[in-house]
Amino acid sequence: MNIRLFLKSACLATTALTATSTAIVANADSSTRTPIKHVIIVVGENRTFDNLFGGYRPAAGQSVDNLLSKGIIKADGTPGPHFSEAAQNIGSDLYHYEVATPSTGAYATLPQPYTTYAAGVPQGVPDTRFPADLPNGPYQISKYVSYAAYTGDPVHRFFQMWQQWDGGKLDKFVWVEKTIGTGSNGKPPAGFDPKEGAISMGFFNMNAYTDAHGVAQTGDAPYFKSLADSYAISDNFHQAVMGGTGANFQAIVTGHAAFYTDPTRLDGSPATPPVNQIENPDPVSGTNNYYTQDGYSGGSYVNCHDLSQPGVAAVDQQLRRNGAFERKCAPGHYYLVNNYNMYWNEKPSVTRALGATNFTLPPQKASTIVDVLNAHGVSWKYYSADRGDDPTVFANSVDGVNFPVAGGTPFHAYCGICDPLTGYLQVMTTSEYAKLQNYGAFLKDLTDSALPAVSFVRPFEAFAAHPADSTSHLYEQFLKTLIARVQSSSAWDSTAIFITTDEGGGYYDSGYIQPVDFFGDGTRIPFIAVSPYAKKGYVDHTYYDHVSLLKFIERNWKLPTVSHLSRDNLPNPIPSRENPYIPANRPAIGDLVDLFVFADHDDDHDHGHHHHGRDR
Repeated sequence: MNIRLFLKSACLATTALTATSTAIVANADSSTRTPIKHVIIVVGENRTFDNLFGGYRPAAGQSVDNLLSKGIIKADGTPGPHFSEAAQNIGSDLYHYEVATPSTGAYATLPQPYTTYAAGVPQGVPDTRFPADLPNGPYQISKYVSYAAYTGDPVHRFFQMWQQWDGGKLDKFVWVEKTIGTGSNGKPPAGFDPKEGAISMGFFNMNAYTDAHGVAQTGDAPYFKSLADSYAISDNFHQAVMGGTGANFQAIVTGHAAFYTDPTRLDGSPATPPVNQIENPDPVSGTNNYYTQDGYSGGSYVNCHDLSQPGVAAVDQQLRRNGAFERKCAPGHYYLVNNYNMYWNEKPSVTRALGATNFTLPPQKASTIVDVLNAHGVSWKYYSADRGDDPTVFANSVDGVNFPVAGGTPFHAYCGICDPLTGYLQVMTTSEYAKLQNYGAFLKDLTDSALPAVSFVRPFEAFAAHPADSTSHLYEQFLKTLIARVQSSSAWDSTAIFITTDEGGGYYDSGYIQPVDFFGDGTRIPFIAVSPYAKKGYVDHTYYDHVSLLKFIERNWKLPTVSHLSRDNLPNPIPSRENPYIPANRPAIGDLVDLFVFADHDDDHDHGHHHHGRDR
């Protein structure tokens, strides 16, 4: 079953939200520390930095931390002299959940990857396009299938990702795929196999190579490479939350996490969820790492304030070992760490059922970045593709990029978990709802010179790069048209486009991860700043995560932080002398300003050293 699409509501609306044709004008929009008057945040899905940029070679004078620079691979994608540094080990967790698990040995060869629910191939079977005896380490996907091919989807859930990290060893990606996968949902059936294999170890290669069929190839991800060469990237940007799409989109708008609220009062007050929806990653007796209660129809809430709750002490131990002494969990709050649908299904008139057997997040009222923007007169919109009439207006293509066809029908799917503000009372029960629009509205606002100060853009599901139902190739094509549109608009001269993904998707990444609080950070993910002010060909090593986007917005428009728990209260990093990727003052995350040159803007002369406080 395609669990991913089960969580996505089919787009039923036939008419788009209509927005006023008058350009948005807010007094605060033009009052910025930098020349940037428009921020466009584009969030694709489920790719780590090494999955896309593992073979990237930057311009002279720049350095990058990736598979190639570490010698894990050679430029042609074959194993490098330090290949063994990425070797995957078999773990042991028999009694209580552990983040850092003992190893019982290394895999002789990688288990054959599975197809999971990849489009166009038999589903849930070993992917025979790949060898059954791949060397134990990262392998180049495009040696065996084209860069544009659909492949399987690795596990990417909360407690699983903590174990993949393995206390910083990064050596349990495959073991977690093999032992628990996407979750347990009860006692292990006889012969249980998550049917993933070693999907997680795949990467693409931006350099020339010869594929397994003897055909010379010019390199993968050419548009991402072009953007990196022409603008600025980070090789130290991370997903904010260990785990999947839903929790990370919540972090993007709150700087923190959503939690279970009272389903009878519907007022956003914290409550205790049904027992069957509470996470328990402790292994079932007699098993090795088969979680007691977890999965898309199982546990997803955690009372992380309580150290006696399953899994909490193990994460807390890792935080303390890494200098982070606050879990950032309020008493009596059960936080959502995996994917649940929002209470409202795209519009206020349509709600989803709540209850023990309905895996729906009850209404939220916690503070979000849009509340901060509203309070200070800064305009915003959230453009979610496939909302409203997008599937009709863009039935077959967008700006010449064709939708893949499944069963004779172009593939469209509205992603509710990627539209996080549909879960918030202050948006869905007020006129603020009108600011939740679709991709057609984004293009219209560009054309009409009506772009708000802050825009969030969620791509069409078919173009979002999520493994199995999309590809990085399609995400590139979508971005190419979006960026071309912005560059030809009146907004371009004062715009910064931030391109990233919601999470690493469970793919291996060799980069440092800073434990910040109970929720993460997670693996590195791609991050590109496209702007007339972006440093050309620059690779920034400052430590960032998703909440750095909020820090940039707050800094640029002189705004306070979102809440007392949100990560935007953390200071900007001071690089350690030993390793520029590790903050000496951790936990700390940057505000993205170091990706830019604002030579003539005196208001921001101190960028990179600004203290990020609640009242600034």
